[in-house]
Amino acid sequence: MISAPSGTGKSTLIARLMKTVDDLAFSVSWTTRAPRAGEHDGEAYHFTDEATFRRLVSEGAFIEWAEVHGHLYGSARDQIESLEATGKDVILDVDVQGARQVRASGASLTSIFILPPSRELLLARLEGRGSESRASLRRRMADALVELREYPAFDYLVINDDLEHAAEELIAIVRASRVERGRRAERAEAILRSFAEQ
Repeated sequence: MISAPSGTGKSTLIARLMKTVDDLAFSVSWTTRAPRAGEHDGEAYHFTDEATFRRLVSEGAFIEWAEVHGHLYGSARDQIESLEATGKDVILDVDVQGARQVRASGASLTSIFILPPSRELLLARLEGRGSESRASLRRRMADALVELREYPAFDYLVINDDLEHAAEELIAIVRASRVERGRRAERAEAILRSFAEQ
């Protein structure tokens, strides 16, 4: 599960992660916001209207959902379960509200929070998009402060002050999570039993 304030470079880092590490599957979130230039339905997001999204919420279709920057976002439970059934590690891209819901669900996961190197650089990145109004920039910066205060709830922190270094850290975290004791316990027990059989 990866979270970050808007403009921190999360999507770019996740794209690098997906290209580098095998056996990963990306959970495509649903949203009511309009597609940005170059975004296509079913790739970065499943784009839908608010009425459809709220119907899916009422049906319990999302493992997490939240209103962020005036739009609704959610991760579909059935998609995540289908991806997990393939044996791949599923990457969830969620905001801090969604992260709280996923943790509350009791899901076993590794949580990663990506931070900008400073307020000034985050503002410059958001302004550099050229797609935000002044009011939207103010709201995103105010939301970023609230989101940054959530960092203690995450297992790992990546500070995106250098894209290459931040990508290496994210990749290292995902690879390390695959050899955690809990994930390897069944195999370790099998090895232990093989010694007892002698």
